[in-house]
Amino acid sequence: MLPNRMNLNRTTEEQLKKLKQFTGISPNVSSRIAFYRSIESDFRYSATSAKKLDGSLVLDKVTWLGDTQLVTELTLKLAYPDFNEREKMAAWAAHVEDGIASLRNHKNIASITNAL
Repeated sequence: MLPNRMNLNRTTEEQLKKLKQFTGISPNVSSRIAFYRSIESDFRYSATSAKKLDGSLVLDKVTWLGDTQLVTELTLKLAYPDFNEREKMAAWAAHVEDGIASLRNHKNIASITNAL
């Protein structure tokens, strides 16, 4: 399904880290929220708009996905049935980038929960 080691692009990582500074939500948890916000918004990844995954925060998929690992992998498989594992990782990263746009300006947990 997804590779064991995954990363995001640098810009998305910076946004996740800033969100952690303001809210205390760790980047792996906020990336899960961002992914599902993006899936719910009907965003679809296109390989032609792929960005380089040049972030320095390389974590294993268990850390990134936690208890949502199986559901996330199945969601990606349903949305992108013809993609290989690297393409699915790029799609996951694009969904996190898309979803973080709606979360990055929140300054505390209360404002995030109200937005959800």
